[in-house]
Amino acid sequence: MNDDIKPWETLQSEYYIQRPWLTARKDTVKLPDGRVNDEYWILEYPSWINIIAVTDDDRYVMVRQYRHGLGIVSTELCAGVVEKNEEPLDAARRELAEETGYTGGRWSLNCVVCANPGSQNNLTYCYIAEGVKLSTSQHLDANEDLRVEILTRKELAELLKSGTMRQALMLSSLWKYFGERYPELIMQDK
Repeated sequence: MNDDIKPWETLQSEYYIQRPWLTARKDTVKLPDGRVNDEYWILEYPSWINIIAVTDDDRYVMVRQYRHGLGIVSTELCAGVVEKNEEPLDAARRELAEETGYTGGRWSLNCVVCANPGSQNNLTYCYIAEGVKLSTSQHLDANEDLRVEILTRKELAELLKSGTMRQALMLSSLWKYFGERYPELIMQDK
């Protein structure tokens, strides 16, 4: 494919807020045709991870927590932030242990996605951890209040199909996982 779309030139960047969980900058950019947009906003975030964690007896380790942005309690994959100078896989192993107490297993990368490449600068690394075992207690951060929930494959597939899960970065990983491995569980009933 002959791709004639060219990157924009950043003429100036100005930071408006730089906090651990929110960094916002305003760029002045020049498009390839010479037009200038003097107010293009970017939200900077560290990389994120999420994990489809599966026990030896084919149960899925999920977390349930309140999400203030939407004001809902949500069942989700274990997830978190990649710390500075940390590899995504190391962050995934750390977050799974901290949030759930599950460790070990065989790890593989399921996919790498981004929430909104038009206005966010980070990636989310989605892993599969198979054969994890409960080996420690939770070690939650000060702002975390979550419960571990163990689901069967069928229960997770039903939750996925129900439309009640809202976290797009987790849904993309789960749909890929089930579509490739267990399509019969997610095919719509006829």
